[in-house]
Amino acid sequence: MSIEKNVFDNKIVACATVAKQIKELIEANDKVSKKTVLGLATGSSPIELYKELIRLHKEENLSFKNVVSFNLDEYYPMETSSDKSYHYFMNHHLFAHIDIVKENINIPTGTLPENEVAQFCSDYEKKIDDLGGIDIQILGIGRTGHIGFNEPGSSFDSLTRIIELNNITIQDAASDFGTEALVPKKAVTMGVASVFKAKKIVLFAWGEKKAQIVKESLTNEITDQVPATYLQKHNNV
Repeated sequence: MSIEKNVFDNKIVACATVAKQIKELIEANDKVSKKTVLGLATGSSPIELYKELIRLHKEENLSFKNVVSFNLDEYYPMETSSDKSYHYFMNHHLFAHIDIVKENINIPTGTLPENEVAQFCSDYEKKIDDLGGIDIQILGIGRTGHIGFNEPGSSFDSLTRIIELNNITIQDAASDFGTEALVPKKAVTMGVASVFKAKKIVLFAWGEKKAQIVKESLTNEITDQVPATYLQKHNNV
């Protein structure tokens, strides 16, 4: 499979392009009373997308009442109320500013006892399956080539699970937490196979810092050591 590659003048233009695609999908589904299922990501890459979706909601009356969202991941352990949590991130950057129904928001939890996480992950996976999979999945990419928190070594058939974070990922998160020592060492993440259930995948990567890992992901042989290379197998990226 070849991945559709687009280079934009800046991330604002790129995010507006993707936001327009999301708007058109939501409006088409609304006409036939069908839910739109969005897979969402955190980190700096999708922030401009969320700003544009908020603008479309406020200025062009785009409604999210018929949208169900699934986030890729969450640190573990992590209190939902923490300003370092992805629950906080999503609320701050998107959910608090649109009309999405609270019950339709799905984000992995970082608060369960570890012996209950496997069941939560299984239920999360089933919820996605019961809705027929994700319509559009937004991804960022880490320096390790991770998508979600599928770190090097993640298998192609991996599903939602708890995973140990790579040292590079922890180093990159240190600025958010103040110090490496405060970064959680684990995360709950959708798996590679979970992501692949999406009908369409959009990967965001901005600037020179991401150039090398993007090149490797798009052109190198598929390997579990760079999980983003798996995207070469999907038919709509």
